[in-house]
Amino acid sequence: MSHPLVEKYGETRLPRYTSYPTAPAFSSAIGGGTYGDWLAELHTGDPVSLYLHIPFCRSMCWYCGCHTTITKQDRPILDYLDVLRQEIDLIASRAKQPLLVQNVHFGGGTPTIMRPEEFVDLMKHLRNAFELTPEVEIAVEIDPRTLASEMVDALAKGGVCRASLGVQSFDPVVQAAINRNQTFEQTETAVLQLREAGIGSINFDLIYGLPYQTVPSCIDTVQTAVRLRPERFSVFGYAHIPAFKKHQRLIDEATLPNAEERNSQAEAIAEALVDAGYVQIGLDHFALPTDELSMASARGDLKRNFQGYTTDTCETLIGLGASAIGKLPGGYVQNEVAPGAYAQRIASGILATVKGYRLTGQDRFRAAIIERLMCDFVVDLNRLGARFGHEAGLVLDGNDRLRALENDGVVTVRDGLVTVRKDLRFMIRAVAAAFDAYIGASGRTHSKAA
Repeated sequence: MSHPLVEKYGETRLPRYTSYPTAPAFSSAIGGGTYGDWLAELHTGDPVSLYLHIPFCRSMCWYCGCHTTITKQDRPILDYLDVLRQEIDLIASRAKQPLLVQNVHFGGGTPTIMRPEEFVDLMKHLRNAFELTPEVEIAVEIDPRTLASEMVDALAKGGVCRASLGVQSFDPVVQAAINRNQTFEQTETAVLQLREAGIGSINFDLIYGLPYQTVPSCIDTVQTAVRLRPERFSVFGYAHIPAFKKHQRLIDEATLPNAEERNSQAEAIAEALVDAGYVQIGLDHFALPTDELSMASARGDLKRNFQGYTTDTCETLIGLGASAIGKLPGGYVQNEVAPGAYAQRIASGILATVKGYRLTGQDRFRAAIIERLMCDFVVDLNRLGARFGHEAGLVLDGNDRLRALENDGVVTVRDGLVTVRKDLRFMIRAVAAAFDAYIGASGRTHSKAA
């Protein structure tokens, strides 16, 4: 760890670059009319991915940065699912022919908050509206604390093959400080039930930078988690943005680790996972060597989207549900955030898109640069420039951010090849930001760089 660099860059708030441009660049200039045109222009036969957002939880985790609503009743969820099915039909009607679906991801909130029979019905609805390929990959995010065995059976019946379980930390002190008490036994039971049902690929989400978290507690969490041998881990730094997420004000800021401590925690988690036999994938994912994510990384064709690092090669992502973001060849679209306003638009027979972004040729070039940096820690600007019709000088000339990183020894730039120093890869978001033409333009607060 380089202490001067952590001090210099660690407190900088930067995007996670799961897209480019990032969401703060979206505007109301892109609405349902544009989205409908883009859907009609999709090439028949090109596979697409679906993301379905289920914005409900039974309790609020104070660290949460997602769009979700707390409900103890099932009625709001059932009403929302009715609207979601209407949106599915609306999207399907705008395409020239049934869309060929290669990937389906259920996110939230807590997708498994719905009744088991509702999940099965929703999967049937998707299969009726779209053409799911025989090898379709269906993934779902799960809160192990509320997962019932009946829901596990429904997931298997619906064709789910990948599950991502929220763990965050097994430290009871940290759990109490974030309002998420979750025992190892609850997590273990969920994993065993999922595997018994034939859902063979399991991911654990971990977070560092939480209140009262320490390097020893992070290591203890990893050592406990690897006992269950999930195929993948996703490790994220906590983004404290109480101005946007008011429930985060319940977290005492004085208990949060500083940038140097956060970086030490991230490094300790990475080292512990690698020692346990996992391969580090990009900035914040880890996978067993036999997992397809590890193999994609080794081949150099790893991708990055709103779900993080992925093997999903689809150019089109259809976002369904309140606040859902989609990406098409023409650009990005985002639905109305508030579930009530979202429902009103769908009930009126219009697409729920309220903002988005139309991609330019230069955007595509910069997006490709950032994706390769985030995935490979190296990028050939000349090769990508030839692919997108731009000279490397477009992003190199006058690039003060990149020059500062080069002077600090974070990167080398030779003949258009930008390489991140291996022991400083934790700074990759700062390197990616050097190619972001919109950084800082919105005034939006992001998570810390380290």
